[in-house]
Amino acid sequence: MNNKNFMSSDDIRHEFSMAMSAMYQAEVPLYGDLIDLVSKVNAEVLATQPEIKSQLLHTGEIERLNMERHGAIRLGTASELSMMRRLFAVMGMYPVGYYDLAPAGVPVHSTAFRTLDSHSLHKSPFRVFTSLLRLDLIGDVALEREAVKTLQKRRIFTDDVIELIERFEVQEGLILEDAQHFIKEALETFRWHDKTPVTKELYQKLLHQHPLIADVVGFKGPHINHLTPRTLDIDAAQQKMQTGGIPSKAIIEGPPRRACPILLRQTSFKALEEAVSFKTAYIGDSDECCDGYEQGSHTARFGEIEQRGVALTPKGRALYDTLLNEARNRLGVTPNEDNASQYYQILDETFSKFPDNYQTLHDADLAYFYYQLTDNTHDSGQAQALLSAAFHKVNLNTISRAELSTLIDDGVIRIEPIVYEDFLPVSAAGIFQSNLNQSKNNSYDHSSSQQDFEQALGTAVYDELKLYEEIQAQSLKQCLAV
Repeated sequence: MNNKNFMSSDDIRHEFSMAMSAMYQAEVPLYGDLIDLVSKVNAEVLATQPEIKSQLLHTGEIERLNMERHGAIRLGTASELSMMRRLFAVMGMYPVGYYDLAPAGVPVHSTAFRTLDSHSLHKSPFRVFTSLLRLDLIGDVALEREAVKTLQKRRIFTDDVIELIERFEVQEGLILEDAQHFIKEALETFRWHDKTPVTKELYQKLLHQHPLIADVVGFKGPHINHLTPRTLDIDAAQQKMQTGGIPSKAIIEGPPRRACPILLRQTSFKALEEAVSFKTAYIGDSDECCDGYEQGSHTARFGEIEQRGVALTPKGRALYDTLLNEARNRLGVTPNEDNASQYYQILDETFSKFPDNYQTLHDADLAYFYYQLTDNTHDSGQAQALLSAAFHKVNLNTISRAELSTLIDDGVIRIEPIVYEDFLPVSAAGIFQSNLNQSKNNSYDHSSSQQDFEQALGTAVYDELKLYEEIQAQSLKQCLAV
């Protein structure tokens, strides 16, 4: 920021995430119970597993643990996605990764808006998984036309927030008063509305196509459909949910439980059935004029928990995808409550091929790590000699893996896992499907369309693997510079 009077994007993002959490707890009180449950689990882990606490201290994650959140929204049009990109930019959040959920039976493609560097992530790790409905996957031409017409009528951003976004873009920042007004106005986009702009008849048609289509087209805006705190032990959290009377989904999505967690594991409490009011009739072309409302219900909003592990390299990610596909193929059907035990057993057996030791993950180039000087580096003559030898022997940017391993083995440098900040399409689809009261498994054979998504977005998405690679490289450079 050029103006010292501007509120930083990190601070805007942090205050917005706290405001959204408070709003969602008010709208979905069970989410507040979930926050309390996760806090207790995390406190137990930190008290009983000092190695995890030490790791979080070294990586700087312990300070952000209790403010860790991700949310999810679903948008209906390219113009909504483009403006949402501009809104998140005010908070220092940018589109990272492309996720096509259509192959898993969910008619959306998505990105994650988040900040990019370690410092900003530690200030506020808030991220929003943002999906765009693929209207081209609606199998009924007339219904698709009606859905488009409905979406074109709605306005999900207030006039004030658009004005503040434009002011931010011109000034490259917002003063405190404007930033606080922006937070208040931006929150309105994500608020729940129990009166719908569609008739019950249209809603039922959309619901028959896919519950997610009804959730997007049938409402005034992209209500936040879940918020997600981070737990250090998702298995313990799942058990506490079940014993505490919180109706959880049967399967924890993602990899199996491991000594060295990888990527992302997710579970949730089941979506709530909420009362809504549907329009009974339209008069002319007006969206505001109708004879009245009739009562109905809608199911979409839920509470999620996630456990994050180390980010995987392209080699590691390829191995993960191969093993996950192998496990699901062995099961033969979609994992569910009836086959949960069998699936977990297959998952454990399959993932025995994936190393479960940080040093091995590092040496095999399967995961990304921070490189940090150990506490005794400055006191050890041998360490100084090794550092000096390494400095004179190799170019700082081209040190070999063997030379690096020597520094690690001799206790000069330690490795700490770089946490995975992003998402998994199969897991996201599993969470969505289990919370949409879906009675049938849709199959969408259309190809991935990242180019179309980025055109709607108005920019290319960031490559998350390159971001992790840059963080790892920068940490090594800082070590060797000493």
